[in-house]
Amino acid sequence: MPIRETTAAGEPVWTDLSSSDIEKTKAFYTGLFGWTYDEAAPEEYGGYISARLNGQLVAGLSPHHPEFGGVPNVWGLYLKSDDIDETADAVGAAGGQVLAPPMHVDPYGHMAILSDAGGAAIGAWQPQTHEGFGVDAEHGAPAWFELHTKDFAAAVPFYERAFGWKTAVMGDTDEFRYSTLGEGDDARAGIMDASSYLPAEVPSFWITYWGADDVDATAAKAVELGGKVVTEPEDTPYGRMATVEDSTGATFKLIGVAD
Repeated sequence: MPIRETTAAGEPVWTDLSSSDIEKTKAFYTGLFGWTYDEAAPEEYGGYISARLNGQLVAGLSPHHPEFGGVPNVWGLYLKSDDIDETADAVGAAGGQVLAPPMHVDPYGHMAILSDAGGAAIGAWQPQTHEGFGVDAEHGAPAWFELHTKDFAAAVPFYERAFGWKTAVMGDTDEFRYSTLGEGDDARAGIMDASSYLPAEVPSFWITYWGADDVDATAAKAVELGGKVVTEPEDTPYGRMATVEDSTGATFKLIGVAD
């Protein structure tokens, strides 16, 4: 299992799911990936639950609360910050917005919820005792993170300015416009121009790819567990992939990680 030792500032450090049915969500991901769960955090932290893969932290589950109304079931992403207040200031200067200002989640770390220059929600996390993912690029672990943005021209410089990304161009045509954080094997996340296919009512968004030893079998298992296959498994230049909804409707992607 590839243990993640460190995460550089600006890189994806954590992902969590806002869920309307925590028990249903837990059962789905246990059945799909074999996750186990820590005891729920105290009520002042919203009953937040950390998920583990073979003992390593891998994701969080956050229960919906009535005061939030019809919040969708969705996976969210956090980028690492070395100074949460400086990050919040940089986000504003780069054309984004601070949706939830920096707060101390003692003793785990500091967080803020932000919006990038293209309107996609993104979190920032400054770790203390909670360092983020303990494992990646493994079956049941996060393997890639991708922004589908309606404003590619604004999004790329936003992440360069707000989070210090050094980006590389993977494609620059109307059919495929894509940049990455880092390059080649060192790439950690991607930004895709989604202006040609996202419906007007769908905002820009981040999506998490989860590793799968067998994408086809894992997608089929998701259906058995009450989920749905949105895009059938297919071979791509970057591996075999599929798009899936879990048993509460939260969308994610699978990507092959078998040797």
